[in-house]
Amino acid sequence: MLRDDINAAVKEAMKAKDERKLSTLRMVNSTIKNADIDARGQGKPPLSDADLLSLLQKMIKQRQESVELYDKGGRAELAAQEREEIAVITAYLPQQMSEDETQAAIAAEISELGAAGMKDMGKVIAALKAKYAGQMDFGRASGLVKAALNG
Repeated sequence: MLRDDINAAVKEAMKAKDERKLSTLRMVNSTIKNADIDARGQGKPPLSDADLLSLLQKMIKQRQESVELYDKGGRAELAAQEREEIAVITAYLPQQMSEDETQAAIAAEISELGAAGMKDMGKVIAALKAKYAGQMDFGRASGLVKAALNG
């Protein structure tokens, strides 16, 4: 599904001669193929769409870190290039949950699991990742879960 969408977009970018989008999508395809090869080497099946979503989020996070470094280093042109790549990759992620939706999902998961304290944080995060892969910023959600379990 997601792989097909990305491959179709590569063809469209070639036809449109959109070099930035084309190079970014080729990089995404390369990353996916490398991850598939790693999985196969470990005796696992090719990545599922949920795995691909987390891979795309990881790529976005890497680019966001690069943007920060380039901005600090005064390399505006490189920061702009990374921002363009983020925009291309983000197009393949589902709509991100708002702060309120994230809070509600965390509260629902905590009550569903009967989580009582910090010892249950891992269970809550794992359940959230299973249900909301690609839709939730788990770095931010982790802090929210910790606050909810502590307080």
